[in-house]
Amino acid sequence: MSHSSPDAAQKADVIVVGAGLAGLVATHELVKAGHTVHVLDQENRNNLGGQAFWSLGGLFFVDSPEQRRLGIKDSYDLALQDWLGSAGFDRDDEDLWARQWAQAYVRFAATEKRDYLRDLGLRVTPLVGWAERGGGFADGHGNSVPRFHLTWGTGPEVVRVFAEPVLEGERRGLVGFSFRHQVDELIVENDAVVGVRGTILEDTDLERGRASSRNKVGEFEFRAKAVIVSSGGIGHNHELIRRNWPTERLGPCPETMISGVPAHVDGRMLGITEAAGGAIVNRDRMWHYTEGIVNWDPIWPDHAIRIIPGPSSLWFDAKGKRLPAPCFPGFDTNATMKEILKSGYDYSWFVLTQSIIEKEFALSGSEQNPDITGKDLKLTLQSRVAKGAPGPVEAFKRHGVDFVVADTLRELVDGMNKIGRAGIDGHRPRLDYDDLERQIVARDRELANKYTKDSQLMAITNARRYFGDKAGRVAKPHRILDPAAGPLIAVRLNILTRKTLGGLQTNLDSQVIRPDGAAFPGLYAAGEVAGFGGGGVHGYNALEGTFLGGCVFSGRAAGRALAAKLA
Repeated sequence: MSHSSPDAAQKADVIVVGAGLAGLVATHELVKAGHTVHVLDQENRNNLGGQAFWSLGGLFFVDSPEQRRLGIKDSYDLALQDWLGSAGFDRDDEDLWARQWAQAYVRFAATEKRDYLRDLGLRVTPLVGWAERGGGFADGHGNSVPRFHLTWGTGPEVVRVFAEPVLEGERRGLVGFSFRHQVDELIVENDAVVGVRGTILEDTDLERGRASSRNKVGEFEFRAKAVIVSSGGIGHNHELIRRNWPTERLGPCPETMISGVPAHVDGRMLGITEAAGGAIVNRDRMWHYTEGIVNWDPIWPDHAIRIIPGPSSLWFDAKGKRLPAPCFPGFDTNATMKEILKSGYDYSWFVLTQSIIEKEFALSGSEQNPDITGKDLKLTLQSRVAKGAPGPVEAFKRHGVDFVVADTLRELVDGMNKIGRAGIDGHRPRLDYDDLERQIVARDRELANKYTKDSQLMAITNARRYFGDKAGRVAKPHRILDPAAGPLIAVRLNILTRKTLGGLQTNLDSQVIRPDGAAFPGLYAAGEVAGFGGGGVHGYNALEGTFLGGCVFSGRAAGRALAAKLA
C-alpha cells in the first residue's frame, strides 16, 4: 500500500521527504516531542531506512570506552585537528556553515553521540578499526588513531533503533507514511515553504534495493508547517556525478564507474530544492572509492562492493607501476584516486597473497557480513578467527570478475592482462612481467631486516603495534612471492560511486540557507542531501564512520529545532 495513517498524513505538523536514516532520526525527535509527521518516499515500505541499511554500520566516536580499553588515547582536540586537516576548508562563503558543523559534530562524537545511540539499544563491537589513515603529516588528512566503531548488527541495526520508535509513532497516529510518492516541487507561499507536490508512482512489492519503475498513476499535494528534505545524495546518478566531477583536482572522470548505492539515490531533491530557492554549495566535493569490485550476485544495477583493505596489498596502477606514498590500502582515498586517474586509466590493481586476503580483506555492506549483521557471535568467531578467508570474501575470489588467482607470478600477469581495460586513448595496457617482478622482489628484499626504507612496510609495522590491527586486521609481514603464503591473487579495482560531500547549505538547526545567506522559512534539510550538515561538513575528505553519524546528527538537529519551534 502507498499510504498509512491517512489522518496523521493530512494533519501533520511536518513533512519529511525521504525515509532514510536522517529522515527517521528527525521523525523520531519530532514524535518524542508529541508532533505529527508525514513521511514521503519514492520507494516502497521495504526500503525504510534507505542507504543506511546496506552500510557496514561504522561510527566515528572520540575517546570512547572501546578506544580506552585498547590503549588508544583520543581527545576532542586531536579529533578536531584530524577533521580540519582532512577537510581543508578554503571557501569563505560555501564553507561558512560547514566549519561550524565540523566543530559541533566532532564535539558530539566526543560527548553525547555514543550514549544517545546506546540509549536506543545500539551496541558496537569491541575492536576499533583504523580507517583512512591519512597522508603522512600530523596536521594533514587522516585519522591519527583508530576511531571506526563497528555496529553490532551493522547498518540494519542502525536503522532499527530509529525505525522502531517511528513505527510505534505510526501505530499511535503521530506518523503517516506515503510510499511511492515522488516529490517534484516544494510549495513556496509568502516566501516560505508550506508543502510539496509530486507524482504517485505505481505500487510495487519489490524487495529492498531493487530498481523500481517510475510509472505515474496519480498526483498529490500535501501541506504542513515545515518540510525536512532528507532524500540522500547523487551516488547512483552518474550523469550528475560527471557534471560535477572535479577534473582539475582529481583528474578525468572515470569512463567506467560502478555503483555503491541503489538506483533510487538519484539526487533529484537537490535540483528541486534549488529551484525553490535553496542554496547548493560545494557541488564538486564527492567521496568515491578506488577499491570497487563488481558484485557477482547483484541487487541493484551496476552493484558494486568496496574492499575495505588492510595495509599489506601492493597497489599498482593499470600500467603496472606501484603507487607512491601515501597511496597505500586504507590511507588516503582522494590522493589515490588522483594517482590512479593520472595514469590515463580508470582502474588499478591489488597484488597480494592468500595469507593477506584471509586476514585483511573485509567487504563493505551489511549483506556481505552476515555474521555481524545477524549478531551471531558464534558465526562471527568462526568466520573471523578460523583459518581461511570469510565466506563472502572467498565467494568473490571464486566468482568475482575482478579476481585473478594463480600459483606463479607469470600466470598471474597473464590473467591480469586478459581483464585489463582500455584507457582514454583507446588502448589496453599490457603489464610487463619483468617490471612487475622487479618491483615485488625489491619490496620483498626489504623484509630481510627489522627496519626498512619502504614506506608501506613502515606503515605495516606501525599498524601491528596496535593490538586491534595485529589481532584481526594486519597480516604478519611476509614476502609476496613466498610460495608458502600463496596462491597469488590480483584484484582489478574499479571506481565505486558513493557519497555527495556537498549539498544544501544549512545552519546549525538544519534550516536551509538561501543564496543571500538568510535562512529559508519552513525548509530544513538533513543527511547527505545537506552534505551531512552545513552543505559539506567533511570538506574535501571523509574520515570514515562519519556518514551514518552525520545523518544522525543533522537529522537530530532538524527534529529538535522544529520540535522547539512548534512547541
